[in-house]
Amino acid sequence: MRHPLHPAIVHFPVACWSLAVAADFASLWCGETAWRWSSGLLVVGCAMAAPAMLTGLLELQHVPEGAAMRDAYAHMTAMLTAFALFTTRLLLRLEHRQPLPPDAAALMLDAAAFLALTAGGWLGGRLVYGHGVGRERR
Repeated sequence: MRHPLHPAIVHFPVACWSLAVAADFASLWCGETAWRWSSGLLVVGCAMAAPAMLTGLLELQHVPEGAAMRDAYAHMTAMLTAFALFTTRLLLRLEHRQPLPPDAAALMLDAAAFLALTAGGWLGGRLVYGHGVGRERR
């Protein structure tokens, strides 16, 4: 029985990025403690995204042609967009490797990246539950 690696490790960047967005918005009320957490979560999320994307590319060969492959390409596009936006968000708010508090542009990047992450996650679920990708055929 084959067990795909991509679904097992993709939870790390998804969780880190989601919590980073929550921490950035929480910093509007909670202050510095929240946005400092956000920076660390963004670093871990971006670092863990690399192996998640690599394993996703390796699993792509098991996706059947047609609707499932179209959803796979849409999933990849959404997740690459999220990765690019979260990485941009991280790099724009660093000064001499020290995090800066989020400003309006950072919060807009957070929101856009989270929307891309949500769309990509939904498409990933559709691949598994709708098209049966990665599931054992009975």
